[in-house]
Amino acid sequence: MSNRIVIAVQEAEDGERLDKFLTERLPELSRSAVQRLIEKGLVTLAGQPVPSRHKTSAGEEFAVEIPPPEPLDAEAESIPLDIIYEDEHIVIINKASGMVVHPAKGHVHGTLVNALLGHCVGLSGIGGKIRPGIVHRIDRETTGLLAVAKNDATHTALSEQLKSRAMGREYLGVIRGVITPASGTINKPIGRHPLYRKKMSVKTNFPRDAVTMYETLEVYRAATLVRLKLKTGRTHQIRVHMSAVGHPLLGDSLYGKEKTKLIARPALHAEILTLIHPVTGETMRFTAPLPPDFTALLGKLRGGAVS
Repeated sequence: MSNRIVIAVQEAEDGERLDKFLTERLPELSRSAVQRLIEKGLVTLAGQPVPSRHKTSAGEEFAVEIPPPEPLDAEAESIPLDIIYEDEHIVIINKASGMVVHPAKGHVHGTLVNALLGHCVGLSGIGGKIRPGIVHRIDRETTGLLAVAKNDATHTALSEQLKSRAMGREYLGVIRGVITPASGTINKPIGRHPLYRKKMSVKTNFPRDAVTMYETLEVYRAATLVRLKLKTGRTHQIRVHMSAVGHPLLGDSLYGKEKTKLIARPALHAEILTLIHPVTGETMRFTAPLPPDFTALLGKLRGGAVS
């Protein structure tokens, strides 16, 4: 059975493209997924389908029909998982570096979704056929915490927390150079790079709000350990923001300089995750210990190594 959602346009959302507006209001769906719904006539205004280019007006109410998820293509696999917490509603995973979150071209097996299907029964399907249970993602090489929903009600509740910023996510990162001021907020909209489709950029034709707060923890000879807090959750947000202010993550050859011998991946770890349990209402805080390569990196920097 499809899921029908009615979404009203607020004053602050007046004049937005319809696909951008719906992507903001439905964080569990990608922009391409929203566009597919629009193309299929599943987004209506006063009973009539509307195009993606439609500009919203305050007070308009759009009905969105979300069809049931397609049958899963991903296969269950017996892959060890570092489970920080689990009950009948949610699972909190400490993801290892190198593990892709969901299947994609070139990564059909060995993903977190494959592992979850092998571990859980009846995962949430609201994310579609290749993202069962996945509420939010972190990059393949990033380590740390992810929340997984075991049913659709939990998925919807956690997605709402993500959108309302009730879900807190804090990262540790090592950046090149010494950032000034020592703490602050980076507020630079992010979107797909206009030329390189695998990259995101602050210079984009389709910007979406992106806010990252940072705080200096330790300063080394040519690098800085920072705590990073997300106010939004755009693809590659931290990596793009730190690069945009001239301090890319150490080891990030996509958005920064050449690779370093000190660490073989972007130095980023999703350390802390806070959320409100969707059933009990309890505020929960989870912490993931630093992985060995990150700990080794800090040891080298504290010993005077230059990035």
